[in-house]
Amino acid sequence: MATDELVKTTGIAHHGAERLPSVDVDSFNIEMKDDDGFLGDRASKGAFREILDRWRKPLRKTGEDPFGKEPSESISKKTLDSILISDDVEASAVVHSAIEEFAQELAYVTRRFLKTKAWARTERIVVGGGFRDSRLGELAIARTEIILKAEDFKIDMVPIRHHPDEAGLIGALHLAPSWIFEAYDSILAVDIGGTNIRCGLVETGWKKAKDLSKAKVAKSELWRHADDEPTREGAVKRLTKMLKGLISEAEAEGFKLAPFIGIACPGVINADGSIEKGAQNLPGNWESSKFNLPASLIEGIPVIGEHDTAILMHNDGVVQGLSEVPFMQDVERWGVLTIGTGLGNARFTNRRKEGANGKDRDSADGKKKAKENNKDNGKGDKE
Repeated sequence: MATDELVKTTGIAHHGAERLPSVDVDSFNIEMKDDDGFLGDRASKGAFREILDRWRKPLRKTGEDPFGKEPSESISKKTLDSILISDDVEASAVVHSAIEEFAQELAYVTRRFLKTKAWARTERIVVGGGFRDSRLGELAIARTEIILKAEDFKIDMVPIRHHPDEAGLIGALHLAPSWIFEAYDSILAVDIGGTNIRCGLVETGWKKAKDLSKAKVAKSELWRHADDEPTREGAVKRLTKMLKGLISEAEAEGFKLAPFIGIACPGVINADGSIEKGAQNLPGNWESSKFNLPASLIEGIPVIGEHDTAILMHNDGVVQGLSEVPFMQDVERWGVLTIGTGLGNARFTNRRKEGANGKDRDSADGKKKAKENNKDNGKGDKE
């Protein structure tokens, strides 16, 4: 449903906010280019398949391709993982060669990010996205870290802890203000992608761990919209129906569901909830000035329980990264790269807490310290 006039949603923070309860979002969705085009295209899941295909070509000429006539893009990650430890040495060598070349590409891209002002002095990078959910993905990530450390970059690269399908839902908890968790035990989350839309009922685990490290997806529903090719309005209608179904299930099972929906969506998210760019893979024109997803959902779900529905939307790479907040408290500056159709990216600075009262301290001291450190050490700009 299109909205000609902006329908304001219940205020908590603005969409695509730079300051969130636990972190400052220093940057997200950076689109850098080199002579060959967008930098992220060099480290996408499609790029890995192209690299794998190149390593198969010499063997095809002699009729010794261990994968036969199977197209590289059709070989499942599970199959590739099994080949890594199989007795077929040649096939294993092909996959290892592809991993090594992809790791070199990922290291090149990561190096370029670390040279930007927004990513300077990043201490750790979490790698998410569908590619991470495989042994070959984990090997590529580990190899990338070794390459960078060999070049004197003091950076850790680690796979995202939660399954990528759940990280984008659990991360939505960190869009919500902490007072929500004192009164409610769950929220609704939406993770929108170019192929799928996933909705989830996310249990906070607040009573077990106030840092949300025990959060989990209690229920979820997946719709592969790419198969149905719906209109934009049709997609919003289906999404609204999915969320209403989860609301009914939450009520039936006794959850104390917060009147809050956190949304992860591709692209640059404007403060009013419109999408500036980067949503080209979604059904219909989501970048239209007359379309506002949070406002459209408010029309369909004006209340949850007895309270007005509050919605906060942010970039999908940001939200997936936010699922790592509880596990990043030993560093100050960290980032996320999500390897999928493209390369999602976001950089964060933790907001420190005072004592155990849960109140945010102004991060000016931390920023001043970071500024002083940047003057003393320029390794973040090293090629």
